[in-house]
Amino acid sequence: MRYLPFILGLALVIYALVDCVRSDDSRLPVGLPKAVWVVLIILFPGIGAIAWLVVSRAARFSAPDRGARRPGTAAGGPRPSRRPAGPVAPDDDPDFLANLDRERRRREREAREKPDTDPTPGATDAPEDAPEDDPGPTVG
Repeated sequence: MRYLPFILGLALVIYALVDCVRSDDSRLPVGLPKAVWVVLIILFPGIGAIAWLVVSRAARFSAPDRGARRPGTAAGGPRPSRRPAGPVAPDDDPDFLANLDRERRRREREAREKPDTDPTPGATDAPEDAPEDDPGPTVG
């Protein structure tokens, strides 16, 4: 039990180092190079690791910098797509949902334009819930 703080601290440092090394160079927080962050995490294990995690998460979840220039892109240039590259579930695919909506509207339009013909001769316009004239046989 007395080794638990040491193990948790080591795990935090390892996680912060791996996260720092795997992060994209253009997305590094506070403008410090990746090598500086690695040195800070190693020299100041607790503080450096916590600082990296807090600052990098804040930079990732902050509002996107609209129009700001990032290395390798022009100001306002193409931004990476947040849409997954693989197949998307149908209820998440905007094109699929738009096609469903167009198809529904087309069917409604066809139903309105189609003349209302009843194939059964002598049918009345009485609603289905209307009481019948002949209630049928009674048990008695």
